[in-house]
Amino acid sequence: MSVTTPLSKCEQLGVSWAHIRTGRCQSGVISAREQQHRVRTSPAPSRGKMSSIRAACLLCAALFAMVRGFTHEDMKDALLNKLGLSEVPKIHKRDLENLVIPTHIKNKYVSMLKLHHARKRRSLPSLAGILRGIPGNADISGEFVYSDTTRQRVVFEMTSRIPENSEVTMAELKLFKKAPHKRSIPERKGHRPVNNARVSIYWVEPLEDGSNRTSLVDSRLIPIHETGWKSFDVTQAVQYWSKSRMEMPMHLEVWIEGERPGSYAAEMAKCVRFTTQDPNDNTLGKPELVLYTLNLEEFGSSGDCEINKDSDMCCREKYFINFRALTWTQYWIIEPSGYQAFRCNGGCRQPKRNYGYGERKCAVVESAPLPMMYLVKKGDYTEIEVAEFPNMIVEKCGCAMDNISVV
Repeated sequence: MSVTTPLSKCEQLGVSWAHIRTGRCQSGVISAREQQHRVRTSPAPSRGKMSSIRAACLLCAALFAMVRGFTHEDMKDALLNKLGLSEVPKIHKRDLENLVIPTHIKNKYVSMLKLHHARKRRSLPSLAGILRGIPGNADISGEFVYSDTTRQRVVFEMTSRIPENSEVTMAELKLFKKAPHKRSIPERKGHRPVNNARVSIYWVEPLEDGSNRTSLVDSRLIPIHETGWKSFDVTQAVQYWSKSRMEMPMHLEVWIEGERPGSYAAEMAKCVRFTTQDPNDNTLGKPELVLYTLNLEEFGSSGDCEINKDSDMCCREKYFINFRALTWTQYWIIEPSGYQAFRCNGGCRQPKRNYGYGERKCAVVESAPLPMMYLVKKGDYTEIEVAEFPNMIVEKCGCAMDNISVV
């Protein structure tokens, strides 16, 4: 167990969420056996900043209630504080009749949505995680079971590799690439130079009828002429595997393609070769899988609540906010029409030793912003604006003592 950051309620719940994510929430990958005690204190604010902090605390109080109790009134207060408004704009259905969303506003909202959907939780590895990330120290070594010039299948034996009552927060596939010999590189003959190839990683699920189902989990451009380890994010593949038949090995496919259409790019892509299970290859060259896990029992959180499970442990439960059903948002908020906000519920195990910080309670450990498109009244006319509202989605729940989060 590690104890971090005796922050104020303000700092914990919205004034500077990035501060917490980098200093506290992102350290969640530390394995139970390797964790250390460390405490980081926050400096006292200067007098000149007290007024701004008080104002921010008003927002924090609303956000705190939002992520814990999450009433509609709390959410209204948080939105008004964010926009600097004292009351909900008086917007009626007639204000929407001739409303046209400008292209630049639509593009901005779409860009925010893409970032929102692509945003993944990341955690900083502990010392043990860093050591596992060094080639040769990986948790699991794999073997290529077949290989051709553009596609390779790698298999990892996963039995008993993920500890019980734990969650995989991140998984990395490490492949060793050798630079091609000059004589194997196709001649350009007037073609534009090609320096990269696209390498995509697919999770492969063998089906009972003998066929396979594949899902793309990562894709990136790899320099053709370089030698060294290349890392791919396969967290999604491990999560897919854990929800399927866990007694089976995990199969991944490596697809190598040209960085752009054309025969020359395709020929250059064939120069990308990763070392295999060949006995002549160095041990370090074998494919490796690095897992970062979170001990849920130690952390007092069991992930999302299971509906049919008889347990009162701290977890994240679904809580849908329907903007169209609320009288004060049905015309004010254009997009989204509603969203899954989630909230924390359940109890926490209390440590045998009294650390003097009070009782551990189920609280928000990590949250995410929500992009929103909304109307703003400016005199006699109405404008459309887009913004990200912080702490609107509960990402993770955990157990916290008074002003101390045990992560």
